[in-house]
Amino acid sequence: MTPIVTFFNNKGGVGKTSLVYHTAWILHDMGKRVLAVDLDPQANLTSAFLPEDKLEELWGDQPGIRTIFQGVREFRDNQDVQAPEPILIDAGLFLLAGDLRLAGEEDTLVECWIKTSNPDQDQTRSFRGMRMFSKMAQDVATRLKIDIILFDVGPNLGAINRAALVASDAIVVPLAGDLFSIQGLRNLGPTLTSWRKGWENRLTNYAKTSGASPGIELPAGAMKPIGYVLQRQKVRFGRLVQAFTRWLARVPAEYHEHLLGTKGVNETIASDSECLAMFKDYQSLVPLAQDARKPIFHLRAADGALGAHSTAAREASADYRAFAEKLLARLP
Repeated sequence: MTPIVTFFNNKGGVGKTSLVYHTAWILHDMGKRVLAVDLDPQANLTSAFLPEDKLEELWGDQPGIRTIFQGVREFRDNQDVQAPEPILIDAGLFLLAGDLRLAGEEDTLVECWIKTSNPDQDQTRSFRGMRMFSKMAQDVATRLKIDIILFDVGPNLGAINRAALVASDAIVVPLAGDLFSIQGLRNLGPTLTSWRKGWENRLTNYAKTSGASPGIELPAGAMKPIGYVLQRQKVRFGRLVQAFTRWLARVPAEYHEHLLGTKGVNETIASDSECLAMFKDYQSLVPLAQDARKPIFHLRAADGALGAHSTAAREASADYRAFAEKLLARLP
């Protein structure tokens, strides 16, 4: 099975989708075959990769399965799921496209979660539903010889994200230095524990009622936190703005307590091994990259990256590569 890494925080505005987009590209630059999967109903990752004319085509009414939503609809109508056709972004980099209509499928996944807990009825269809994102991604990964799968999900604790996390081997938590990220950690930790335990119990009960083998391949639902990333840090004269430093200082202890279950940790951001990266705010590079439809570390002089911008783009490449190396080293 190809490892699935989900970038998840129930607090929005922490640069999650940008992190997934740039991680996909830097892993590709490092020679990995990468599949990015857009499970956020806002579909921001898809719009980062594709121009508007392509989005209009994808989200039109033509027959076929071109987006994640259409794959889920296939399950709803035909009892099983079929992956959308992967979109080739660059040699070795592929996308399973998101769709704003995916938000309407929350009820389908709520029903599957509830029914998989009831051993007094045939649960096969409901388990097929709960493994739909895993099956889509793994089927494509097998066919395309993918090395790593990256999931982008929305900033909430709903049924779509629960199904995405059930499919996940590892979780990276993007954070910002603010009160909302601290509170997000306090919400996220207990929720992951509950989902992980709930899925373990369902797998155990299903194996008992269906015999030694349940007949369908189901994900283990490990959803192991492998670290956090701090994004968009405001820098003034080389120092973090004071308003951020107060909250940054609390991140290690909060992460260890609520995500790893370890209280009383006394680490700084610099000494905490769970901090995979702290990216600065690249500011004026961002609009250049958006206009060029490139990651910031691919910007060149022709894109307007001159002088200090060119230097910043090279620094960004080194920063993202260092993060990607840590990520790969921590995969289960």
